[in-house]
Amino acid sequence: MVRTARANCSSWRIIFVLLFVLAALFTLPVAASPQQKNSKEELLVLPGEIGRSGGRLVVSLRAEPKTLNPLNAPDISSREVIGAMQADLVHINRATLSTEPALAKSWKISPDGLQYTLVLRRGLKFSDGSPMDADDVQFTFRVYLDEKVHAPQRALLIFDGKPISLQKVDSQTIVFQVPKPYAVAERMFDGCAILPRHLLEKPYKEGKIAQLGALTTAPNQWAGLGPFRLKEYVAGQRLALERNPYYWKTDTKGNRLPYLDELVFLFVPSADAQVLRFQSGETDVISRLAAENFSVLSRQQKDYTMVDAGPGLEYNFLFFNLSDPTEKTPADIVQRQKWFRDVKFRQAVSSAVDREAIVRLVYQGRGAALWGLVTPGNRRWADEKLPHPPRSVERARELVKEAGFSWGAAGNGDSWLQDSGGKPVEFSIITQSSSAERSKMAALIQDDLKQLGMRVQVVPLESRSLLDRVTETKEYDACVLGAASTDADPNVDINVWLSSGGLHLWNPSQTHPATPWEAEIDRLFNAQMYARTFEERKKLYDRAQEILWENQPMIFLASPDILTGAKKSVGNFRPAVLEPYVLWNVEQLYLRNEAVNATR
Repeated sequence: MVRTARANCSSWRIIFVLLFVLAALFTLPVAASPQQKNSKEELLVLPGEIGRSGGRLVVSLRAEPKTLNPLNAPDISSREVIGAMQADLVHINRATLSTEPALAKSWKISPDGLQYTLVLRRGLKFSDGSPMDADDVQFTFRVYLDEKVHAPQRALLIFDGKPISLQKVDSQTIVFQVPKPYAVAERMFDGCAILPRHLLEKPYKEGKIAQLGALTTAPNQWAGLGPFRLKEYVAGQRLALERNPYYWKTDTKGNRLPYLDELVFLFVPSADAQVLRFQSGETDVISRLAAENFSVLSRQQKDYTMVDAGPGLEYNFLFFNLSDPTEKTPADIVQRQKWFRDVKFRQAVSSAVDREAIVRLVYQGRGAALWGLVTPGNRRWADEKLPHPPRSVERARELVKEAGFSWGAAGNGDSWLQDSGGKPVEFSIITQSSSAERSKMAALIQDDLKQLGMRVQVVPLESRSLLDRVTETKEYDACVLGAASTDADPNVDINVWLSSGGLHLWNPSQTHPATPWEAEIDRLFNAQMYARTFEERKKLYDRAQEILWENQPMIFLASPDILTGAKKSVGNFRPAVLEPYVLWNVEQLYLRNEAVNATR
């Protein structure tokens, strides 16, 4: 799944109010504990249930992570692992959606909104024991802003073509200067992992930093500021992390976090296999559950704690290949792109898709139909004026007729849609073989479009192959994919919506907007970034949503509830509706006494 990256602050890289309010009682940071023994360290103390130290927590990943490097981690599996190994200056609490101190113990914004003064905690160390200070922060943002690195973080650090700048005041104090007031404010620092200068400066100067972070990296050659650090990688099987002894958080009794000794990620290729591993006791927590599997596990409540956290910020969508063809683009794809570029064709497909059936058949009702990019879990930013028309094959037929298509006899009593040149309308939809839900969506769309006379083939692909076709070779017709925003604020997905964005899926990384409506979306998204009030931003963002609806470059389908579970032996299990759903508080997760003994 493409996502606006938890491991990055722009994309890929979620709002149930009652859950947030309850979770807030346990997650807000407080002043440093008086039991802190080392006066040179300024640790962050987390309130909440006191856990037990020790033990191993095992979770499963649908696919093997692509990288440990936060500079190029588009896949969910990589982001999940990186999130447990890295830390940011200011953090968005996944339960409350509020910003809170992290590596920076405090920050101050100047009255004109142009300067951010951040003060680091004293005594911070990377997971290899090396000290961290303002020099590492300067190095990190120099890397993020380097065009040659192609870091997705860069998108939120550029303001009307001008980059953010920073100046070191002393070893603990950094002043960030923005070219103009920024509506997102300190939220821009969330997810921007601070990199270890002592390990990465040399390869950065050699132009090799983006190639680092392979899973085979020796543990002593990789370091972060998160609760865990690299221990062991077994190709095709698992990735093991161990407790970071230098982590900068404690509980209210002064116990250094995390509680767990190990965090192990098993590579499990399918959703059903993940459930079997969970039922057999091989894994301790599970998330991204399909509704059917959630129902099965919920009937075994004596063994598990199952939680439907409600609507999230994940949106699933169908999109067509609108990229400019190159000399290498196959001629048949170029021919089909002529259909896809016709807005009436895309509108017809949208009208023919039965979104309610997707919710009913794919999610067993545990989800919501979508007509725009904002899910029901993010009501603050939803456009109430956005149309929600019911499915209409009749309307779809009218639209394709207006676009110059007609129907010809197929020879068996059926009729097939054909273009003005008499060529039958047939194309393929690629989707992730590891996602049963999206495969079902694609199959349902295939049946819906058959009623229009379109011949559609569904082609499941391994996630890496799919992303390569969409973002690199551009050799595909259409794709069903999904994304989950890492914050409720729309700017985290700006790399998706700006025409120049690398995750602008229907035509990535445009030098100039390919169409007037894309240029207008660029203008609206850029304007809302600098609007000073929520009302101004909301008006601009609403109009951008409406343009997307009018032009249908992405045909939004449905959003699932966040369905999770854990063994009853797992303490502090409090799922959130922002990624990572069950590991957002991994430093506080612990195994109850009998479970700890069983792992020793």
